[in-house]
Amino acid sequence: MGICASTKGAEILEQIVARKTCCLKRFGGNRRGEQRAGRFFANRKVTVDKTIAGWSHLTTPASAGRHALAVQDTTEVKFATTTEHQRGLGKVKKGRSHGLLVHAMLAVDAASGACLGLTVGEVWNRDDATDATPDRHRPLDEGESARWVRTAEHAKTVLAPAAMVTVVDDREGDLYAKWALLPEERFHLLTRVQSYRRLAGGGTLFGAAAAFAPAGRREIDLPARRPDRKARAATVELRFGGVTIRRPKNETDHTLPETVDLRLIEVREVDPPEGAEPVHWRLLTTHRIADAAAAWQAIEWYRLRWAKQPKVPRAFARGMASEGIEQLFRVMKTQGLQLENSQMESAERLLKLAATATKAACIDIQLVQERDGRHALPATHLFEAEEQAAIEALLPTLEGGTARQRNPHPVGSLARAAWMIARLGGWNCYYKPPGAITFRRGMEQFNAIHRGRMLVARPT
Repeated sequence: MGICASTKGAEILEQIVARKTCCLKRFGGNRRGEQRAGRFFANRKVTVDKTIAGWSHLTTPASAGRHALAVQDTTEVKFATTTEHQRGLGKVKKGRSHGLLVHAMLAVDAASGACLGLTVGEVWNRDDATDATPDRHRPLDEGESARWVRTAEHAKTVLAPAAMVTVVDDREGDLYAKWALLPEERFHLLTRVQSYRRLAGGGTLFGAAAAFAPAGRREIDLPARRPDRKARAATVELRFGGVTIRRPKNETDHTLPETVDLRLIEVREVDPPEGAEPVHWRLLTTHRIADAAAAWQAIEWYRLRWAKQPKVPRAFARGMASEGIEQLFRVMKTQGLQLENSQMESAERLLKLAATATKAACIDIQLVQERDGRHALPATHLFEAEEQAAIEALLPTLEGGTARQRNPHPVGSLARAAWMIARLGGWNCYYKPPGAITFRRGMEQFNAIHRGRMLVARPT
């Protein structure tokens, strides 16, 4: 489960996962543990880049032979500051607060919806003296928008074993350079449209969508969303077709091709309730969209970036995960590890903590998601060989005499490991499935047992 090359780094990650907190005092466990963790994050040899490089340690082999959806997004993490003490943090939340930014890419199996793990990303702190010129008026490599291209490009290496990769992102990722530079035969893009683009031969992207013939309707359930959207059902109409977008007039890189051929998919709500904001998505993709079924499939892939998926008709829900990139950020922040409540004093240390917390949040999601074995994932997605050996050694002590008290999952599966950890956390195999608190207790117990086991096995 290690995120860093060092044993100490792996141990700190385990403590954050087990104790579900980014508070130094709490995940340290005691005064000595707090001091060790503080020295770790203060160590200049421990860097954000090295920590992020460890994100994909187990994700790369997990992607082998799959169609991996590489879902990327950015979140702002606000920290408490005062005018006199801003901890070296730059501005976030449109300049109203101080904090840092995390851009992460989550790999998801397109067929099953299984979370395969983190791939790549960036964590950074804004310099308040940074040039305020909007990104659209600067070369791509001089602005923050370049992260969407850099992360996707890096994913080609991390997810090289995959049979196919589709990068999924929201409107901020709608960059002409991305469309022009990244697509390959087995590397595709799927992005929600942000820009009002001109088309080759005249006309605009939005105008083209309106001219496409309707290709069917479906009813979907929309989850509640802050601040004022209530959960509701929506009937949406589908349109799709091919488009050729032109290089923007304000594009500074004139080496990019003048046009790019893409497919446009539009979903628009029919007869929305009075006062409700109607559903209206326009998606661009490099995938070949030959019929309505392929268009609906692309929409399902895009919906994977949401958090917990709403209930939808079975035909529409196939292949959808229960967790997404937005859920990853919620687990990392207020609804889970509470990264924003960390009292670390410097931006440099908070950046390293944020990179570690992102990995910890992903582990939490994977463990809870696979508790019933629905995706048949191997234990290697989360556990190293020595940890799997500890799991098998512990199992006989945790199984009972009844059928329900025996681990039903195959050897080497992630579900088998999750069952064992839930038992360590106090789950009795009856009543409702184990939840996050049970897994927290179980992981804390397992990590302590495993560390003790490794100490005994060391040669003297």
